[in-house]
Amino acid sequence: MSTYKKEVGTAVQNFAGDYTGAVEGQLWYNSTAGSFQFRSLTTAGAWATGGNLNTARWGLGSAKLGTQTAALAFGGDDDAKKAQTESYDGTSWTEVNDLNTARNTLAGLGTQTAAIASGGNAAGTGAINTESWNETCWTEVNDLNQGRFQISGTGLSTAGLVFGGFSGSPFALTESWNGTCWTEVNDLNTARYGLGGAGTQTAALAFGGTPPITAVTEQWNETCWTEVNDLNAVRTSTTGAGHTDTAAMSMGGNSPTAVALTELWNGTCWSEDTDLNTAREYLAGAGTTASALAFGGLGPPAGLTATEEWTGAGAPVTETITS
Repeated sequence: MSTYKKEVGTAVQNFAGDYTGAVEGQLWYNSTAGSFQFRSLTTAGAWATGGNLNTARWGLGSAKLGTQTAALAFGGDDDAKKAQTESYDGTSWTEVNDLNTARNTLAGLGTQTAAIASGGNAAGTGAINTESWNETCWTEVNDLNQGRFQISGTGLSTAGLVFGGFSGSPFALTESWNGTCWTEVNDLNTARYGLGGAGTQTAALAFGGTPPITAVTEQWNETCWTEVNDLNAVRTSTTGAGHTDTAAMSMGGNSPTAVALTELWNGTCWSEDTDLNTAREYLAGAGTTASALAFGGLGPPAGLTATEEWTGAGAPVTETITS
């Protein structure tokens, strides 16, 4: 009679509980559960519930290059324009010092400890205000060249990019931030607002937006924008995650009502993946295609506090052999 040891060359290892060091396909005996278990990998991403924001809001900004365990949310709207800033540690949100100027639909750059908040709707028109976050407080710094809201941005607090937006008409305008001031660079090919963004100052992605509601995606190479493959579903008021222009996410949006859609970009094309648990538009995001965060947004009839945590395909999963 053949045995596992005879076939594999080693006996089944015994562990009291989950064997966290197991690799894909490895078998062990869980003496606590009294069952054989093995390690497999997920084939699709999944959303799980995270800690709620303290203040419900939509149109908020985020530190785009933050992570699932170190994120920053600021500004937004619900009953009025918000200045609140909250910091996420992977479990819960903590209120920290407010923005100097309350506003919604603003662009966010940077990380949890070094961020930029720029543009937005502060008084019914596009704001030019830019504020810098140093992990403790916000300081007003040099303004955008063109005020606008429903604007998108990405990159670091010392090397960022903002693009698109609206203030009387849709903009194709792109501005580059060097840590001190904004410089106008080459425009998007398609003027729009309510678009999503991901990547860095030198390698960015812009997708979706309106008018009309579109699936157009453009890629930035530090000099100019090039149209690439479209989203699978047209949408505006979406958000993005992804620290590169070759691995990004589009989450939620309006198409033409709030949607839960999640799409992943692999550097060439978009593919649909597991939906958010809560359909929403005007939400914010951070993280990567392997480990992302989606929070806030407008899920009729009001602003949301809900936070969702994304784990991408390929995550390890423990399976139990039942027969």
